[in-house]
Parts: sequence; C-alpha cells; structure tokens
Amino acid sequence: MIQRKIDNYLADFYAKHKNALLVTGARQIGKTSSIREFGRTHFKHFVEINFLESPAAKSVFESADRSNILLRLSAYAETKLVKGETLIFLDEIQECPEAVTAIKFLVEDGSYRYILSGSLLGVELKDVRSLPVGFLTIKEMFPLDFEEFARAVGVQVGVLDSVRAAFENKVEVDSVIHEKMMEIFRLYMVVGGMPAAVAEYLESNNIQNILEIQQDIIELYKKDIAKYDPENKLYLNEIFDLIPPELNNQNKRFILKKLNENIKFSRHENSFIWLKEAGVALPVYNVDEPKIPLLLSRSRNLFKLFLNDVGLLTCQYANGIQLKILNGENAINFGSVYENVAAMELKAHGFDLYYFNSKKQGELDFVIERNGRILPIEIKSGKDYKRHNALKNVLETTNYAIQEAVVFCNDNVCVKGKVLYCPIYMLMFLKNEEIDLGTYKVDLRGLAKRANRSK
Repeated sequence: MIQRKIDNYLADFYAKHKNALLVTGARQIGKTSSIREFGRTHFKHFVEINFLESPAAKSVFESADRSNILLRLSAYAETKLVKGETLIFLDEIQECPEAVTAIKFLVEDGSYRYILSGSLLGVELKDVRSLPVGFLTIKEMFPLDFEEFARAVGVQVGVLDSVRAAFENKVEVDSVIHEKMMEIFRLYMVVGGMPAAVAEYLESNNIQNILEIQQDIIELYKKDIAKYDPENKLYLNEIFDLIPPELNNQNKRFILKKLNENIKFSRHENSFIWLKEAGVALPVYNVDEPKIPLLLSRSRNLFKLFLNDVGLLTCQYANGIQLKILNGENAINFGSVYENVAAMELKAHGFDLYYFNSKKQGELDFVIERNGRILPIEIKSGKDYKRHNALKNVLETTNYAIQEAVVFCNDNVCVKGKVLYCPIYMLMFLKNEEIDLGTYKVDLRGLAKRANRSK
C-alpha cells in the first residue's frame, strides 16, 4: 500500500470533526483506495456504496426524508451498522446528487460517520439543490506529489529531513544525496504520480508497462470527455490533445487559433472550465503585475494549460523520450516537463497558479502568494540557469517591493542577492506557513456613554 498524505489528513479530520468529508479529484488518483484503507483500519465497521457500480443504491436517497433514510441505509448495507462505530463510504457520489443533499440529515442524526468521494464533481454537482454548508467539508486530492513518490520508491524519512533542512537553511545538499535525488526526480517525470503507474514501477520497474497504464488513463479521460460532450458542442477533446504540443512552444501559452482560426474564448470558455473542474488540466493565468492580491490582476483569457500528472504528459511525447529523461540527456528541452511538475506541486500545496508576462520586463514562469508576499519562481532545466532577465527586471522594480525569488534548477543550493537557487526536487518543500489567527473580541467599553453625550 502506497502511503499518501491524505492518510494522515483523514485520521486527523475524523478525530477532530463530526462533519462528513467529501474527497474530490480527477479519476485514477487513488481516492477510493486511500478511503477504503482508512475506513478498514480506523473503524470497527466499514460500509462502501458505489453508485456507479450499483445504480440501484440511488433509490436509498431518492425521495428519502429524515424518517426513513437511516432505515433505507441499514436495509441496503450488506454489513451491520453499529452506532458510533461505523464509517459509511459513498463512492462516485456524482452519480447520486441526492446523497449530497441528504448528508445534512445524516450528520445531524449522529449515528454513523460519513465520507464521500467522486470525480468530475465540479461539473456534476452544479445542479445539487442545496450543498449542506456546515455539515460537509471538501478536500481536494491530487496524484502523488514528488515527496510522496520519493517515499514510495524507498527514500528514507531521514534523507528527506536532511534535504528539507538544507532548503530551510539555504545551504547545499550533500553531493551524493543531491545526485540521487535528481535521479529520482527524473524517474518521477517518467512515472508520474498516478498510483497505478507508481505501483507498476514498484513491482516490475518496467517502463513499457508503465507507459501502457498511462495511455489507458488518457483513454479513460477521453471517454469521459465523449460521455459528457456527446454533441461535440465543446472543444474538449481537441483542447486536451493540444496541451502537450502547446507546452513545447516557446511561450507555452495556449493559443485558441490552433483549434479554429475564428474561435473566440468567450464562446468556448466552458470547455476550459470543464477540464479544470474535472481535475484533468491545471490552468496558470497571466497577471498584469506581480502585486498582492494576484487575483485582481488576473487575465481570464491568457493562460498556460498543464496536465494534472507529469507522467501523462511525457507518455504523449515521441517514443523514446522516457529513456532520454532517465539518462538526463542534454540534447532535448525538458522545460515543459519541469514546468508541469512545478504546476502540479504548487497546486497540490494549495497555491493558486499565475504567471507574469510583460513586453517591457519579460515573462516569469510562476508567481504565487506565499506567507502574505509575492514570490516569483523560475523553472530552469538547462545549464544557463542564472540567466533570467525578466526576474532581474521584476526584482529591480521598487514598486513591486519583492523581497525574494526562487529559481529551481538542476544544481545545488546557492544564494545570490535576492535569488535563491534550489534543486528542482525542492519544489516539494514550497508551502505556505500555517498562521494561527487566534481570537479577537471588539472592545465596546465607553461606546454607550459616548452615544449618550451626543444626544
């Protein structure tokens, strides 16, 4: 069983909260496996209902009310439901929106605990009559990030801790460890973070087998696209197929004219929204200036589009690229692959994704809001990683007041002025610090007397 960060999250959530939990995310990222393992190891009784495999289960929630819903559940479940000891898992919840609406009653009753999961939820659940705010917490899940992958292939916690310490203290990683971590990162670019592909690597180390699994997942995504776009009103399939070649372009921006010479973004915006909400694609939006809050200067129709998994990206490139990546060949440009990993890591760590582009100052690969400040990020796959005119221009613009920037590259840790150079694998440590906002109570003393004086 591959250890995932969601495992600790689930244990912590159910120890502290009474709400139901909805785990969302793209298909094939391991939601069901993680939930199933958690339920069987943390609860004496575990019930799983899959609405896709068992459509008849929908009848439990259709036209149900407080008086009969628990009775229906106990009648349908194949195992005994014990109050206070049972976790009920409702999988493929997008197939039964009524179950989401019913969660409020189930949580209020308090007899059992509940966890929900499904894919395409951003698309499917828009028609739900009433999302049970206050009774349902939503957690988005992603493919394995690099830290999860490193641990899965056998990197010890102590090694990762030493690398993390180097990142935090801005000192070099031991040279032997650095070379090994770079080797593992190259492997990650080929295998990616889909659990089925990672499991196949652990079992066989066979790259061809991994490639076949990745291609199967891509075909599954395309079947989803065909299922939810039967009349070809959207450009979903064309957009999905264009992501790899578009990322290979110099500016990596998604060009709508590649779909249709006369296409307008406003007419086909729903296609991009569908891919984003389904968890299949990661849009990175352009901002007019790198200043907080970035959302206010976001351009809606200027963006880069990355895949949700780097392994799915590399498997769509020309045959043989996997071996070239593993061997670290300098003859090919890994820029798009490196940036796809960066988009995955940043998104999995809770960052909203933006980039900056200016005719006068140049383009930054990513800009994020970290710990209340703007952090520019450059991703460099080549040797000339200290050459970055756009980053230099932005750091010298006093109006932006940017205190630090990070360049992720192939070499070891180095600091030069405001720029921190880090090995690309250190993306796994780039996170927001948790801030304890504490409590605040307004002081109203003297307010009544002041009001009386003014009469």
